[in-house]
Amino acid sequence: MKKLAYIDGLKGLGALMVYLSHFVFAFYYAAYSLQPEHANTEGGIEIILGKTPLNILYNGNFAVRLFMVVSGFVLCLGYFKTRDKMKLKVGAVKRYFRLAPLILISNMLIVILMYFGCYRNSETAVFTKSLDWFYGFNHFTPRLSEALYESLIGCFVNGSNDYNGVLWTIPYLFWGALIVYLAAYLLGENSLRYIAYGVMLLVLLRTDFAGIIFGFIMCDLWYTLEKWLERYSRYPVIPILIFILGCYLASYPSIGISMEGTIYAMLGTPKVITYHLLGAVLIVAGILGCNSLQKLFGCRPLQYLGKVSYSLYLWHFPVIATFSSWFFGMFKGILGYQITVFIDFILTTLLVLIISRLSEKYLETLGKYMENRIVKLMIPKRIG
Repeated sequence: MKKLAYIDGLKGLGALMVYLSHFVFAFYYAAYSLQPEHANTEGGIEIILGKTPLNILYNGNFAVRLFMVVSGFVLCLGYFKTRDKMKLKVGAVKRYFRLAPLILISNMLIVILMYFGCYRNSETAVFTKSLDWFYGFNHFTPRLSEALYESLIGCFVNGSNDYNGVLWTIPYLFWGALIVYLAAYLLGENSLRYIAYGVMLLVLLRTDFAGIIFGFIMCDLWYTLEKWLERYSRYPVIPILIFILGCYLASYPSIGISMEGTIYAMLGTPKVITYHLLGAVLIVAGILGCNSLQKLFGCRPLQYLGKVSYSLYLWHFPVIATFSSWFFGMFKGILGYQITVFIDFILTTLLVLIISRLSEKYLETLGKYMENRIVKLMIPKRIG
């Protein structure tokens, strides 16, 4: 089945934005908190930027919701294209083995890095004024048994993320996938399934499963309402306006405080997760209906990021907490704050991309091999 390049591009963009958010939070925390006491630039430039739509570039809260919606769209793509229920069985069986091996490897390396004192985030946070966020990560004595439990069980059951902070999303990516696989298996060809989908959304709306459910519903609509979608795509101005509205909602500052005096004041009481979830849905909906947007988000750089997105997601924070923090500590007194962080960002980005590529090529391949072996053992081949 031909891949949708722009969907891969959105996955890559989401992973990149999560990385950018964590780097910004570590060194320019005021861009998130919007508080002058956290500023590291003259005049608090990061605070000014943080109140504009430019904050979408490092809006990790939105990026996670986008990732959830895109994941929900992709999970049952093969099924809705072919109506082959075996694809759902295979996807469900493979899900744990798709996620767990790389989590285990990354956590084992994190234990080693912590044991040898390579995590410098706590001492760095004192200088960058990110005590409320960057200081507390991995600030404990590592234990192999705890890291093993987190990797193989804890992060899947309750989002345990003591060793790698990004693992809080794993229960949603794991159980959310199983929910939509089951929904597609039981309801995928039922004419009343949209009523059931609505009930699912109502039940899960206040959780991060909602993004995956929205993406799943959009995938179903994409393949079952082709004539309606043709009409929708015929007038590009409509999906473009939907996309712009999505970007506006997606860029709402994550801190969730009153935005009086900004372009977000009209939204009233801050409802950050709602805005970001709706923004993600509208952005995907806009792209699905506009060829120009599809070409933009299907460009090769974003496709590449989509290819390495899982590795990028898991590896970027350990790099920031070790290498980036070490570099900052070594050169801040020589080069000054701004130049040090600028060079640090360039080097960190290159390092993260290299590690992600190597991880995707060698470590994820190992996980995929394990997936296929498990599938062959658990699901017999069909005859005929």
